[in-house]
Amino acid sequence: MYRSTIGKKVAMALTGLILVGFVVAHMLGNLKIFTGSQHLNEYGEFLRTVGEPLFPYSALLWIARIVLLGSVVVHIVAATQLTMLDRASRPERYVFHKKQQATYASLTMRWGGLIILLFVIYHILHFTTGAAHGNFIEGDVYHNVVSGFQVWYVSVVYIAAMVALGFHLYHGVWSMFQTLGLNSSKWNGLLRGLSVLTALVVAGGNILIPVAVLAGFLS
Repeated sequence: MYRSTIGKKVAMALTGLILVGFVVAHMLGNLKIFTGSQHLNEYGEFLRTVGEPLFPYSALLWIARIVLLGSVVVHIVAATQLTMLDRASRPERYVFHKKQQATYASLTMRWGGLIILLFVIYHILHFTTGAAHGNFIEGDVYHNVVSGFQVWYVSVVYIAAMVALGFHLYHGVWSMFQTLGLNSSKWNGLLRGLSVLTALVVAGGNILIPVAVLAGFLS
């Protein structure tokens, strides 16, 4: 089934659903920073100890990471293949006409995806491994986040990446609804509104943290 165009679209939609669920949950977890260092650090430790003693330390966290990595790979491969198929099947004049009609979000979907991929790599090096963090303390999530965002240009990078994520989420969630057969004149207004809301909540919630650090509300 995957070899067909619809199969690739379904693969993109399902992996997109997994990734959307992750970014929403991740954003909600990040917002625990506003409850204080103890709560955030306890949450970070919970993610590593959940499942014990049935599962070893960090086992479920690594399983989740592997599932997410697999979803990212399938999502990128399917998106690339669909783009190539679309280019091969459409005349140049038609492609230009479609681009003129497309929204800004859909036009930037490809580049936005690349920006997000590069950002995720940096984010892992910055907050997960600490390799790109000059003041990293293992296990002290609150300290790592606050000290990381106190570097203004790091905050700017994160804010810009979240703007790109917002556009990507809006178009991606809307496309996911259509691919899963929820496209109808009766529900389109609601579904488009839900797509906008998802993008604004996730991007806005994540942007709130570096802004709060730079403004001195978190220290």
